[in-house]
Amino acid sequence: MDDIVIALAGQQAELSGLLDGLADDGWRAPTRCVGWNVADVVLHLAQTDEMAIASATGRYPQHMAEVAGQIRPVDSVDAGAALMVERERGIATTELRSRWSTGAARLTETLDAMDLSTRVVWVAGDLSARTLATTRLAETWIHTGDVAGALGVTLAPTDRLRLIARLAWRTVPYAFAAAGRTMTGPVAFQLSSPSGEAWDFLPDDPALTTIRGRAEDLCAVAARRVPAVATSLTGEGPDADGVLALVRTYA
Repeated sequence: MDDIVIALAGQQAELSGLLDGLADDGWRAPTRCVGWNVADVVLHLAQTDEMAIASATGRYPQHMAEVAGQIRPVDSVDAGAALMVERERGIATTELRSRWSTGAARLTETLDAMDLSTRVVWVAGDLSARTLATTRLAETWIHTGDVAGALGVTLAPTDRLRLIARLAWRTVPYAFAAAGRTMTGPVAFQLSSPSGEAWDFLPDDPALTTIRGRAEDLCAVAARRVPAVATSLTGEGPDADGVLALVRTYA
């Protein structure tokens, strides 16, 4: 099994541990996702895992056409996600738990069985199945944190963050382009892992901008869960402020 699929399965297992035996009041607990409780977050993950399965199996356009036919037109990815959750909100938690776990397992099985260099269609456009798997790891990690926070549980950071931090680094140009901004030049990340190991992400050409700090802080900033000024992150170079404002791990 490829490292990215192993990491995704590990992240799914961490979330599953939070959901096992969860009482009704836990499912109703509000999360830091405004307007969403734990059940809404898990529903969103189930829906987006189903989208990813459709992508990996070559059915993404058809799947999204079916989904779009059930919700009103929207002008952003976030608005579409909100409407998808709104449409199915309130299903029984036993059904929801089974739906998410079944879809999560099918996603890892599908990715494990395919050539991860295969190009697939996704929200942000054409990408490799490996990148799709990494985006699913990132989103599952983000929402595992949302659920843990709602339940008052503190989770220790793991080395799975290396793959998420690398995704954030690789997609800095996309983040700038999506914001209509132009980068001055290459960017490097020099991060410390949860165990204190150095994780350096370096461009082929000399970096003009360098971001430094803890990997878990970088991933949290990229997830839009904490502002950079509240973390260990520092930057130097012409694009430092822009990177810290725009870095992301999702479309």
